[in-house]
Amino acid sequence: MPTPISEAESMVMDVLWRRSPLSAEDVVAALTPHQDWQEATIKTLLNRLLNKGAIEATKDGRRYLYSPVLRREDWVLDESESLLSRLFDGRVAPLVAHFSRHRKLTADDIAELRRLLETLDHDSRSP
Repeated sequence: MPTPISEAESMVMDVLWRRSPLSAEDVVAALTPHQDWQEATIKTLLNRLLNKGAIEATKDGRRYLYSPVLRREDWVLDESESLLSRLFDGRVAPLVAHFSRHRKLTADDIAELRRLLETLDHDSRSP
């Protein structure tokens, strides 16, 4: 399992997943309207992500351009498996039940879950 990334690091990753490669200044510009972080904080987060192997840096003249190595899909899978394991004994049904009890499922969510279950049920019957 890869080294986990923090919530703050995931915000930097989100910028790079949406568009890359980016310079540190581009990442700072993308984050500062949404976060009350100093430039040095963002550069520290970039360095942490580099050390964890989640991103790579390519020299471009006098600056570096950052790109994700860690794919968003892989990160989401690791995070969701960790959540299920820690809170719901690795099972999905109790997670869905939790959200349904607390009225966090919209009508659209319920319809999407029904479609998903029908697809899974159909796929399990196919040879």
